[in-house]
Amino acid sequence: MTEVRVPTLGESVTEATVATWFKKPGDAVAVDEMLCELETDKVTVEVPAPAAGVLGEIVAAEGDTVGVDALLANITAGEGAAPAPAAAAAPAAAAPAAGGGDAVDVMVPTLGESVTEATVSTWFKAVGDTVAQDEMLCELETDKVSVEVPAPAAGVLTEIIAAEGATVDASAKLAVIGGASASAAAAPAAAPAAAAAPAGSADVENAPSANKLMAEKGIAASAVTGTGRDGRIMKEDVMKAALAPAPAAAPAPAAAPRAPVSADDASREERVKMTRLRQTIAKRLKESQNTAAMLTTYNEVDMGAVMDLRKEYKDAFEKKHGVRLGFMSFFTKACCHALKEVPEVNAEIDGTDIVYKNFVHMGVAAGTPTGLVVPVIRDADSMSFAEIEKAISEKGKRARDGKLSMAEMQGGTFTLSNGGVYGSLMSSPILNPPQSGILGMHKIQDRPMAINGQVVIRPMMYLALSYDHRIVDGKGAVTFLVRVKEALEDPRRLLMDL
Repeated sequence: MTEVRVPTLGESVTEATVATWFKKPGDAVAVDEMLCELETDKVTVEVPAPAAGVLGEIVAAEGDTVGVDALLANITAGEGAAPAPAAAAAPAAAAPAAGGGDAVDVMVPTLGESVTEATVSTWFKAVGDTVAQDEMLCELETDKVSVEVPAPAAGVLTEIIAAEGATVDASAKLAVIGGASASAAAAPAAAPAAAAAPAGSADVENAPSANKLMAEKGIAASAVTGTGRDGRIMKEDVMKAALAPAPAAAPAPAAAPRAPVSADDASREERVKMTRLRQTIAKRLKESQNTAAMLTTYNEVDMGAVMDLRKEYKDAFEKKHGVRLGFMSFFTKACCHALKEVPEVNAEIDGTDIVYKNFVHMGVAAGTPTGLVVPVIRDADSMSFAEIEKAISEKGKRARDGKLSMAEMQGGTFTLSNGGVYGSLMSSPILNPPQSGILGMHKIQDRPMAINGQVVIRPMMYLALSYDHRIVDGKGAVTFLVRVKEALEDPRRLLMDL
């Protein structure tokens, strides 16, 4: 008999609620097949079967509260385990390759902390193609990053199990590679399996705790966006909907049917499914507006001193450090300097507590072909100009190539967003939760300025600080922005810590 226990739930999370059981006693289960879903105050956790067999007793029913490592159910060995759908497909896949060598399974690689599933974005190889070891087979897309899947061995791709567009969990099998002499005749057998991969249940049961909370709060299910498996509404989804301001509680129009369009217009439209990354961007930005009391304050900075300093030293800087001297290191340094004086801009709200960060992990927003990502420069406050420039250059390249890991985009305490590279003259950036501040940089433009009674042309940039008014007062926000302005207009202040 194999015990099914509560997995690790995450840092500081000690208990969860059993939201939904996908199996019932007596059902046959395969290894890693999803048995149930747990719900904490932070995340939703899926519990896979640790072994194949028959689900015996369910110890923790739906709605029960359980601690870490608590017993959820038991799995007994039995004949019912043999016909499990996932297990049955493997022998058939391996059969064509048996004559020419061993079959090797292509599995989903490690996706990163707290990432439990991905979407198969693109297959670079077709069934019957010969592949070399470490050659790229396909690309997966999570809500954060793209992950390339290399071939674990050389051979022939005999079966594709997860077709493009299919959603796979972190332990799923993607394909099978057979021996070098494997026949391409495996292709017809692969098609049904690949086609079946995206199939899912049309009936989605909401978590019992979510139904109970919706009844208590008087919230209709149609007003809640479900984030659980297959769109299931979880308890935290209801809590978010309950906390959202009344006007903002209507992201419903986004899900409402479109207004009728003429046949002529419809024939000229193109419908493209949102990528997981774009869906996550949309969700997080909307959550930021719904949660934070967001406000933006503006100022302008004369970039002449920074431009002169950069022009004077850029060649020597690049020769010594092997990286170009840009504007981002000046802004990073200026912000780190200002955050020391106004620490609430570098803090976050956790329940009824304010968490002050005695360090600066600087997020640097970067546009990529697939959407906006924010890699984090850790401990930027203790880095030199050269170290900052190297880190930004390296992470920017990894962002464009879709190679950023989850860890590289977590833990930021403040964010820089440079819309000026696209020509933006003025904007109000949206907070990157749970952060309390984000600085928007903009286009440098020559403008006539009155200086000492004279009108002179100066290279000016508008700065925009968006902040969470729940934790940052207007005085703190303005002070922060003025300190950034002062440091950029006279970079010597950074050396003197003024």
